[in-house]
Amino acid sequence: MKRMQGYQFRLMPKPEQAEHLNQSLGANRFVWNKLLAMNLFRLEQRQPLLWYQEMAWWITLWKQSEEYGFLSNAPSQSLQQTAKSLDRAFKDAFDKNQPSKRIPNFKRLGRNEAGIRYPQGFSLDEGNSVIKLPKVRWVKYRHSRRVEGTVKNVTISRKAGNYTISVQTEREVDHPYHPATLAIGLDLGVTRFATLSDGTEIDPINSFKKLAKKLATAQRRLKHKTKFSANWQKQKHRINRIHGTIANVRTDFLHKTSTDISKNHAMIVIEDLQIRNMSKSARGTTDAPGRNVRAKSGLNKSI
Repeated sequence: MKRMQGYQFRLMPKPEQAEHLNQSLGANRFVWNKLLAMNLFRLEQRQPLLWYQEMAWWITLWKQSEEYGFLSNAPSQSLQQTAKSLDRAFKDAFDKNQPSKRIPNFKRLGRNEAGIRYPQGFSLDEGNSVIKLPKVRWVKYRHSRRVEGTVKNVTISRKAGNYTISVQTEREVDHPYHPATLAIGLDLGVTRFATLSDGTEIDPINSFKKLAKKLATAQRRLKHKTKFSANWQKQKHRINRIHGTIANVRTDFLHKTSTDISKNHAMIVIEDLQIRNMSKSARGTTDAPGRNVRAKSGLNKSI
């Protein structure tokens, strides 16, 4: 059977390479938001939506114009991939078979950014830990594991000032079977992250609580700086790095815990929790104010 697998590495570009990647990320974000705004306007006017072919025509027109000529600095295939992603997002939003239908959102700088996807034109050199990207040339990356299979595409993303490369591969593998025969039940909690039906208890990592004081201090310092000034930008970057550390610690803990459980058990049964309902605010309304609001707020943060 064919297996599609992804590998993620930390990208370490030089300053001039990072500048070009930032411009390409900005171009992809602009294309996503511009096309999304056009489709939202068409929805309001009850006009037919733009699909990929029309989107690609608009991108070509913008690149030839004087106002949006900066798009020519970004790889054409990455802009086309952004249009394809938006096209797929709109099709999913109106697909009756999709359980959750949602109109795509706008991309923001530093939050929910659009990545740069290269379906071709790249070359991976694992021996020297470098990858060749269109218009950027060879970029060094942290080679933490060997890539297996044929590389189909690569995607560059940015989070908390760091660049990440995701490599998708395809290869033939034997039909998988699980060597274990055990089944386990898993109960999630707050004081303990999880309790297994065999009595095993897993303590939470609490990455947010450990860095909450440092984060609060950094946010107070940001408040006293002139908005959008150089010092404000530096402090904003420090806050983003703290948030990135919190997220990375949490993700690392979840991956290691879930891997350990899944490797030793063939079946895992977990309760179907409605997290959104559990973490609703207890503040209530003006006519019917809530009770124990402060305590419920702390519980929501733990959840």
